[in-house]
Amino acid sequence: MEWMLLPIKRYADFSGRSRRKEYWMFLLGVIIVAVVLGLIEGALGIGGSVGGIYGPLSLIFLIAVIIPGIAVQVRRFHDQDKSGWFVLLSLIPFVGGLVVLVFMLLEGTKGPNRFGADPKGAGAEVFE
Repeated sequence: MEWMLLPIKRYADFSGRSRRKEYWMFLLGVIIVAVVLGLIEGALGIGGSVGGIYGPLSLIFLIAVIIPGIAVQVRRFHDQDKSGWFVLLSLIPFVGGLVVLVFMLLEGTKGPNRFGADPKGAGAEVFE
């Protein structure tokens, strides 16, 4: 649960590095909350994902997690010693999202890089 909330705690912090675990646990948390909100909205009849229209609860939640979502993605690129501007690759139609997905799956550079110390720490296990 801590890993899901860490990007919220670092809300607009675009500096430093983030582990894969932080990124993917945050994404999992966002998906779980969005599904639960969608079910609540569907039960109350106040919206849903029909035709791509979100209900008010889902819309407020998704707007609230845009900034921390971008920030954690920038920190993931920093972990690989890449510029945060690589986030803009996702704007390329068709292939941009896939390219960013591949980058989010790649392991970060070992040891310190120009964006900070290794978030795994020295001698950390891969599956902590």
